[in-house]
Amino acid sequence: MPTRQRAARPADMPVPTDAREVFTDGACSGNPGPGGWAWAVDETLFASGAEPVTTNQRMEIRAALEAVTALDGPLVVVSDSTYVVNCFRDRWWAGWLARGWVNSAKKPVANRDLWEPLIDAVRTRGDIAFRWVKGHSGDRLNDYVDQLAVAATRSLQLG
Repeated sequence: MPTRQRAARPADMPVPTDAREVFTDGACSGNPGPGGWAWAVDETLFASGAEPVTTNQRMEIRAALEAVTALDGPLVVVSDSTYVVNCFRDRWWAGWLARGWVNSAKKPVANRDLWEPLIDAVRTRGDIAFRWVKGHSGDRLNDYVDQLAVAATRSLQLG
């Protein structure tokens, strides 16, 4: 019986010299429903926000976009969203642009309104890499941005 070969996983993105890490996360209560996003370099440099009707994927993208537009200098965006990380690590965005914002399934790219400015910022700057971290696994800053995003979501629910 022939053995199946797995496609090689693309290598992690090269890290720009002197890059600082920024952790990002999104949360949503219901999907769609109220949601929150957050980014943090540490417990003293962070931001978060919320939207009344959104999806978890939108909040994950929004967190990365907010971080990239708020912070100068070389960055490694650390996310527990494979959707966000793989877009850059696997260069999904290049195919989307080549096909006129159509995905490999020949459907319009979801969340283009957020992807477009994020991709433009990453391409323009050229000093941003993305790295995946397993969510809810005890990583201090991943847990911190999760708490911030959940708190932002709750602020809408309580408000």
